[in-house]
Amino acid sequence: MKKDFLNFLGIAVCAGKIISGTELTLQGVRDNTVKLVIIASDCSDRTKKEISNKTDFYKVPLNASFTSQELKKSIGKDRKVMGITDLGIARRLNEIMEK
Repeated sequence: MKKDFLNFLGIAVCAGKIISGTELTLQGVRDNTVKLVIIASDCSDRTKKEISNKTDFYKVPLNASFTSQELKKSIGKDRKVMGITDLGIARRLNEIMEK
């Protein structure tokens, strides 16, 4: 399950359907362009709180199942917060996690 998720996340990066970084992701949540937020499980408590407050308010799904190392290996960048901008890809990632 985790491997499938991370592989599909890599495909989303290649397709250009991902934004990364805390500020860009938060702006995307506010603009309703981000359909799923992925946050590293080992990021700071302040960042976790800030992201979870925004995703709860705007009703955007949040996934915090992976470490920053796993995410880095998957997307090729050292990011702890990222947003998926394509609804189809976001749905597929959610389906993979529900298995």
